[in-house]
Amino acid sequence: MRIDARGVHYRELNARIRRAVADGDAEITLDNAEGQRYIGTGLGAGVHITVNGVPGNDLAAFMNGAAVTVNANAQDGVGNTMNAGKVVVHGSAGDILGHSMRGGRIYVRGSVGYRTGIHMKAYADRRPVVVIGGVAGDYLGEYMAGGVLVVLGLDADGRSPVREYVGTGMHGGSIYVRGKVEEYQVGREVGLETVGEADRTLLADILGDFCAEVNLDGREFRPDEFVKLTPKSTRPYGTLYAY
Repeated sequence: MRIDARGVHYRELNARIRRAVADGDAEITLDNAEGQRYIGTGLGAGVHITVNGVPGNDLAAFMNGAAVTVNANAQDGVGNTMNAGKVVVHGSAGDILGHSMRGGRIYVRGSVGYRTGIHMKAYADRRPVVVIGGVAGDYLGEYMAGGVLVVLGLDADGRSPVREYVGTGMHGGSIYVRGKVEEYQVGREVGLETVGEADRTLLADILGDFCAEVNLDGREFRPDEFVKLTPKSTRPYGTLYAY
């Protein structure tokens, strides 16, 4: 089913999407998206939405297994508290991508803004994954509690693909950065490591899927190019609280 989103209020647009899903439409294409919020919110498995244009904030928020492909840029809050599913953005995205994400995968071919992966978490067999093709702004992985963040630094022009305060408050999960990361760029709660054999296997799986989705040749990514960031403690601020 195709829906022309031009000039349509976000509430009406999302109502049309929900009606289409209720009627059994599994493939929905939105043409001329122009900043409408909450597209894909709460949708379950078996639905694929293709967005032509720029979706608004909180794309795929609370999503429960659907798939969303964006053939342009996306705004803030992609995958907010997402439970399962996949989002592929062929352009760049704004701030707080993957906020409190609990499962599924988000792939961005371009770059992202501030606080990507803030408070990502994992539980049981749920392990959220975010891959950024370009560069990430400050506070990447802030208060991260689980899952995997990967930053590839494509088109970084020799600069570090991450900015400052990486992993501030981090107490779970892993961050993999392809390129140089200096001590001053990371939070005090984070340690820098070289990737091991288990990391290589994990990266091969994640990057194979990412490259297939965004039409990249993954052979250019070598494991020895990556730095792994992990938390030094599961309770980095434990001494700051009274009991």
